[in-house]
Amino acid sequence: MNKETEKSTSTVEAAPKLLLSVSPHIRSQTDVQVVMYWVVVALVPAMIWSVYVFGIRTLWLTLTSILTAVLVEALFQKVRGRPITVYDGSAIITGILLAYNVPPGVPYWLVVVGSASAIGVKQIFGGLGYNIWNPALLGRAVIMASWPVHMTTKWLAPKFGTLSGIDAVSSATPLSVLKEAHRVFADPTSLPQQIAQVKLGVSQLYSSQGLANLFWGNVGGCIGEVSVALLLLGAILLFAKKIIDWRIPITYVGTVAVLGWIFGGAKGFFTGNVLFQVMAGGLILGAFYMATDMVTSPVTRRGRLFFGVGCGIITVIIRAFGGYPEGVSYSILLMNATTPLIDHWTSPKKFGSAKQRN
Repeated sequence: MNKETEKSTSTVEAAPKLLLSVSPHIRSQTDVQVVMYWVVVALVPAMIWSVYVFGIRTLWLTLTSILTAVLVEALFQKVRGRPITVYDGSAIITGILLAYNVPPGVPYWLVVVGSASAIGVKQIFGGLGYNIWNPALLGRAVIMASWPVHMTTKWLAPKFGTLSGIDAVSSATPLSVLKEAHRVFADPTSLPQQIAQVKLGVSQLYSSQGLANLFWGNVGGCIGEVSVALLLLGAILLFAKKIIDWRIPITYVGTVAVLGWIFGGAKGFFTGNVLFQVMAGGLILGAFYMATDMVTSPVTRRGRLFFGVGCGIITVIIRAFGGYPEGVSYSILLMNATTPLIDHWTSPKKFGSAKQRN
């Protein structure tokens, strides 16, 4: 091999790899950083409301979670010798969403552990764009499995209402009240007084006042999930900026509405309340802000429909038949694991290709 050939070979080996994909290609001025900060803006109204109804502590918890996420991401990138990219906003969003998924009364160290776990796992998989699961939900799953008492008891009542949003029961969240009603109605040894108490509680949950409390955010719950109205306001902004696609959130919420009506009622089939199932818990937060994560959700349009329906089915199964009153987090995480398979099944056929013969 002469010198010119050797030089040519070494140049080819040193050149960066160029990845080609099928046309057409669309050039956009919107980059990852712009998308991330628009999501942050969309989440701000819910943050302001949580501070108003739960106190300034929720703001410190959120800032602690954000700071932890940014520092851990920078540390991982420094140790691995990679460029520091904490200013792209992805770590900030992870910190916000992790804080939005914990009760407002949890200790500060808990959000530090959750946020560090979320970023740590994301970086282990290679960083932004390579993670399989939504980082914030994965961090929540870690602290939920490790400290379930903190995650299921550190609730705070809102400033102008009760934890449940109703008067009959003031010591449990709305979904916990419904879960207890399921248990009492299914237990043949339940006393008449217990049955009467849960009947009153369910009737108040489904009343116009109970539903209004859910919509405006006058109930207990995780920091960022209590106000359906403000979460939807942020979602409208994301739709307007074309940052999220309608397929996942609409099919997700629609599936929960239908199956929640069929299986979600405390008195048997077809006794569930559609509006309650949709507005209670973290469904709106999960459907519009976490299930739509562009890294961990399908890229194909048909795939997004399947993904949303799958999230809805798992959520209702957990709510109606599982041990927890809520199922949004685990439903999204489980469906994240199916994303590569969904994309494989729903990828459009290449133009001019033929079906492979066995």
